[in-house]
Amino acid sequence: MQTGAVTFTRLERVTYGMSVGEALGDAVKRAGVSRVFILASRALVVRNQEIQAAIEALDGKVCGIYSGMPPHTPRDAVLEAAESARKGRAEMIVTIGGGSITDAAKAVCLAIEHDLKEVPDFDPFIVRTAADGSTVAPEYRAPSLPLICCPTTLSAGEYNPLAGVSDPRKGIKQAIRSPGMAPSEVILDPALTLPTPEWLWLSTGVRAIDHCVEAICSPTANAYCDAQSLYGLRLLTTGLKGTKTDPTDLQARSDSQLGAWLSMSSVQAGVSKGASHAIGHILGGSFGVSHGHTSCVMLPHVMRWNLSKDTEKRQRLVSEAMGDAQRPASDVIQDFIRDLGMPSTLKEVGVTEADFQRCAELSMHDRWIHTNPRSIKGPEDVLEILKLAA
Repeated sequence: MQTGAVTFTRLERVTYGMSVGEALGDAVKRAGVSRVFILASRALVVRNQEIQAAIEALDGKVCGIYSGMPPHTPRDAVLEAAESARKGRAEMIVTIGGGSITDAAKAVCLAIEHDLKEVPDFDPFIVRTAADGSTVAPEYRAPSLPLICCPTTLSAGEYNPLAGVSDPRKGIKQAIRSPGMAPSEVILDPALTLPTPEWLWLSTGVRAIDHCVEAICSPTANAYCDAQSLYGLRLLTTGLKGTKTDPTDLQARSDSQLGAWLSMSSVQAGVSKGASHAIGHILGGSFGVSHGHTSCVMLPHVMRWNLSKDTEKRQRLVSEAMGDAQRPASDVIQDFIRDLGMPSTLKEVGVTEADFQRCAELSMHDRWIHTNPRSIKGPEDVLEILKLAA
C-alpha cells in the first residue's frame, strides 16, 4: 500500500477569470496593508497599460516599482530589488510578469526577512545536491511579507514554494525552498497575458506540460497528483492549441492558466520529477536557454530514453490525455511542440555537443536527475539523453 503526505504551502487563495485591477484591489484590502511594492516585467512597464491599471487599483498604495530583473534571477539583481523594497518600507510585494519575476519576488521576501545584503549571504539558504543524489535542504524562518503573484506566462512557479536564483560567481542556478516561500495569493487574469510574446506564452506552456508529464510518469506518482496532472495536461493541450490558432482567445488562455495551476499539484504532493526538469535547470542556469525552451528541447527525448515495460503504461496515459492514444508519448509531445512552432532540439537553442560533458556533469547535482523513472547512474547516461536531443 502506498504511503505519503501532502504538505500545503502558505498559498491561501487563487482568483481566476477576474481582471487584475479588480482582484488586486480586493486582495490588498483583505490584507490591510498600505504600502505595496511591485516587481514587474520590463516590457509591461514600458507598455504601461497593465501596470497603470494595477497602480490605479491600488489607490495610492504603491511605494515603488522594480523592473530590472534579468532572466534566471541573478542574486545581485535580487538584492537590488530588495533594497528598493526596503527603502519603500514595503508591507506587501506584488508581481506582474513571468517566472523570473516570480522567483525574484520570493527571493526578495527572503532577503528582507533575513537582512541579506551581499551575494554570498544567500549561501546558507541554498538546497545542495551531491553527485550521488544526497541532498541538504536548510531549514530557516520563512518570509513573513505577503506576496501576491499576477503571472503573465505559464511556467507556474507562483504555486511553488521554491525560488531558482543564479549565482553570478559560479554561473549556475540554485534552488531555495521552504513551504513558506510560496506566495500568499495568485491572481489569474487571461487578459493580462495578451501582451506576452507568443514564443514565451507557448514555450512556458510546454514547461507546464513538462510538470504534468514528469509527475504522471514519476515512480512516486499518487492519486492526488494523477487527477490534477492528467486534467491539467488536457487543458494545456487544448488551451495552447487554441491560443496558437487565435492569440486573442481569452477562454483558451484561461484554460492554459488553469492547466498550469493544476500542473503544480505534484509539488505539494511530494511527487518527484525526472531528467527533463533536472537537465532543464542546467540548460537555463548555465547555458542561458530560456525557461520554457528547456522543456521544449528535453521532454520528448527524455520520454524516449525512459520508455520501457516499466514505464509504458504511465506514458500511455500521457498520450491519451493529449488526445492521441495510439502513438508513443514521446512522438505525440514532440509533434505537439513542433506544431506550436517551438524548438525541439538542443542545436536550435544554441547548445552544441561541445557543451554536453559539462551539462551532464552539472546535471548530476540536480536532485531530480536521481529520481528519473529510468535510473541514471552517472554523466554517461545524461550524455545519451543529450545526444538524442542534439
